[in-house]
Amino acid sequence: MGFDLQGLKAAVARHGRVARVVVAQRRGSAPRDAGAAMLVWEGTRDGGQSGTIGGGTLEHQASLVARQMLARGPDTRLSRHALGPDLGQCCGGAVQLWSEVYDAAKLTLMEGQDVIARPVVTGADMPLAVRRILTAARGQGARPAPQLLDGWMIEPVAKPETALWIWGAGHVGRALVDVLSPLPDLAITWVDTAGDRYPDSVPAGVTALPAANPARLVGYAPADAHHLILTYSHELDLALCHGLLGQGFASAGLIGSGTKWARFRSRLAALGHTPVQLARICCPIGDPALGKHPQAIAIGVAASLLTSIMVQTASRECRA
Repeated sequence: MGFDLQGLKAAVARHGRVARVVVAQRRGSAPRDAGAAMLVWEGTRDGGQSGTIGGGTLEHQASLVARQMLARGPDTRLSRHALGPDLGQCCGGAVQLWSEVYDAAKLTLMEGQDVIARPVVTGADMPLAVRRILTAARGQGARPAPQLLDGWMIEPVAKPETALWIWGAGHVGRALVDVLSPLPDLAITWVDTAGDRYPDSVPAGVTALPAANPARLVGYAPADAHHLILTYSHELDLALCHGLLGQGFASAGLIGSGTKWARFRSRLAALGHTPVQLARICCPIGDPALGKHPQAIAIGVAASLLTSIMVQTASRECRA
């Protein structure tokens, strides 16, 4: 989780002035953790918003305050909310919200920053603890957690760190992109054989990469990327599996039946791949209990993928 600077820029370009509300601090049980944010803007009727800080009464009241800030000021506001006593929510915890109004001029001051740090009290000197965090970020690439520290709000700029390659823009490929593209930590590359196989509108942050021979692109995927193979062609699926097994990957899933995978295992073994290597490809993908509708398949695949990513991330952190 981090400061979605690109999303904020797009909102400001579209709406002119935008209020951003972020969970600065959480104590006890609360809908979202520190760093969760939403954008609010004025419009012809009630305006609009994107993102969420947890929904319910907290979010409703925060959005009303954000619209008041856009209309009358101030440009920044720190507020404290006891979710039970103040708002009647059953979570029982407490949060602090940091709300800021942004325009194009303010965004230019944030160019080139990897960590956004600013005081919640205008003019407050930067404390030593914050200086140390910024120094570690610049010198060691250490990304701090979003936090309110000694009167300063600190957030790393959001950068997708998990590469996901989706091979195929058919019904299931489109459903998967719809489900997964809103997740800020995924850098999605979407490959198919021609540009007209994609929908008219590809979600922001997704790289559509048409290629007459998609298998030739396998070598351009990072070795730690995750892959979902669901093209219209069994021969292309096989070529992609063969290519990935030759270069390495974090995970790979192949759409199909048990019968399809049995045939693929035989053909891939004949190409020189060992049983241990073949076991790294998951086929079939999805949760059969959810059904075969493209969106149902996508939900099952997405759940499995996110679980795999979380397990691998936890494993890396334990080794670090």
